[in-house]
Amino acid sequence: MITLDITISLDGYVAGPHPTLEAPLGEGAMGLHEWLFAAASWRSRHGHEGGEATADSDVYEEMVSATGAQIMGRRMFSGGAGPWESDPNAGGWWGDDPPFGIPVFVLTHHEREPLVLGTTTFTFVTGGIEQALTLAREAAGGRNVAIAGGASAAQQFLGAGLVDELQLHIAPVLLGAGLPLFGGVGPLELEPLRVLDSPRASHLRYRVSR
Repeated sequence: MITLDITISLDGYVAGPHPTLEAPLGEGAMGLHEWLFAAASWRSRHGHEGGEATADSDVYEEMVSATGAQIMGRRMFSGGAGPWESDPNAGGWWGDDPPFGIPVFVLTHHEREPLVLGTTTFTFVTGGIEQALTLAREAAGGRNVAIAGGASAAQQFLGAGLVDELQLHIAPVLLGAGLPLFGGVGPLELEPLRVLDSPRASHLRYRVSR
């Protein structure tokens, strides 16, 4: 199954305006992910103690346990867009030991050899979303392929009808501007599957009709 799990603001943005290397989510957008940073399951998988054993924690653990490979856009990987040799963040955001632990396929226009960091291998795909999906399915071992983001990658997969389930984590934040999730996607038919609430977010799961 191909899934898209993504956090959005109440007004539909996945990131705020004016992202930088110091603030990759843009202005005012860190509050989008407070539900995640406080979750006990997220903290445990990222080497931190404590956290809250809430619906947020259960949702994150469920998603990670079911996922065998991820696909992400170049900007989600490093924030860059041009040739790799000119990217000041070419190693990605996560240091020498990223938390994924599964194969990750990065959509890019610029060729690059695979990058192995810790238990995660990043493969850079220049053939578009269909090629990335073929590779990810082979690597997932029968588990889900997750479209990790960002907005452009999510829009491409939704627009092509290549998402089976969409789970929105709606944070109680209004950004007013930034990167909208559904910009240019067109009409979608969504079948509600589940609603979970916590003080930090609402988690809405849908089946995407083709």
